[in-house]
Amino acid sequence: MPEGNEIHRWAERHTRAFVGRKMHVDSPTGRFADADALDGRKLEEVRAKGKHLGYVFGKDRVLHVHLGRYGDWTEGQMPLPEPKGALRLRMWPVGAKARTDAAKASVRHGWYSEDDGSNPVAPEDVDWLELRGPSDCSLWSDAKWAELLKRLGPDPLSNDGVEGDDPAPAFAEIAKSKMTIAQLLMEQDVIAGIGNIYRAELLYRARMSPFLEGREVPPAALKAMWKDAIPLMKAGMVDRRIVTTRSKDRPHSTGKPLKEEVHYVYRRAGKPCWVCGTKILKKDLAGRTLYWCPVCQGTDAS
Repeated sequence: MPEGNEIHRWAERHTRAFVGRKMHVDSPTGRFADADALDGRKLEEVRAKGKHLGYVFGKDRVLHVHLGRYGDWTEGQMPLPEPKGALRLRMWPVGAKARTDAAKASVRHGWYSEDDGSNPVAPEDVDWLELRGPSDCSLWSDAKWAELLKRLGPDPLSNDGVEGDDPAPAFAEIAKSKMTIAQLLMEQDVIAGIGNIYRAELLYRARMSPFLEGREVPPAALKAMWKDAIPLMKAGMVDRRIVTTRSKDRPHSTGKPLKEEVHYVYRRAGKPCWVCGTKILKKDLAGRTLYWCPVCQGTDAS
C-alpha cells in the first residue's frame, strides 16, 4: 500500500502539471459516475493528507482518491492512449494536443521497490493521468473532506514536510494507550501517512521494542521518532524505494544503496540484522506483518 511519501509525491507532481488549468475528466469504463460534474472545470488545488488525495474543482467538487493496496496512477504525453484494463478515470487539460515531437512514451510509475525516484518526464511535461485500482474514487463535498481531516491524525509531511503537523495530539493519544506502539503507528487517526514500511523502520532506527504499550514509550523517544520520520518520508517523495538505512550500516557503505540494502528489517525476516547479525523476526500483528530485530530492539514477542 502506498504510504504518505507516495501520496504527497503525487500531489506535488499533479499540482505542478495541472493546477490552474481546465481539465477533461472522463471514465471510459463508467466506474466513476460523476466524471461529468468535473469535466471542463478548472483544477484549483491538489491536497494530500495521510494516504488521501483531494483534487479540488470548485465548491463541493472534491475528487477524493484513496489508492489502497492496488491503486496507481499512470501518466504520459499526448496523444491519449487507447483505454485499457480497469481504467477508473483519466484527466487531461482542455485543448491539449498531440505532441509531434514527444520523445517519451507513457510512463507508468513502478512500485516503490522498482523505482529509484527518477522519471523521464518532468511534471510540467505531463499531458494526461490515468487511475486504476483505487479503493476509493468518488466526488466529495467540502464538508466531507473537512470530516476526513478531523478523523486523521497529524501528518509528518504536511506544511511541505518542513516540520509536519503539530504532533501533540498523537503524543497525547499514544501516552494513554494500552495498544502496542507498533499498532499505534499504523492507526491513521493517531498519525496519518505512516504505513507498514515506515512503521517497522522507524521503530528499528529508534531501537524501540514494537511491543511496548503506547503509555510505556518515553515522551522523548516519541519526539525523536517524529523528528526522524519527517526527513525520511520527505526523502521518500524523491526515492520511492523508501531508503531508511544509514550508509555506515550497509555492506556497501559508499555509493548508492543496493536494492537489498535499503531497509533494516522490513521484509528481511530470517536475514541477519545489518548492525548486530541477529536474524530478523516477523509476526502478524493486527492484520499486518511486523518485522523487528530481537536484539537491537530489545525484546521478542513473548
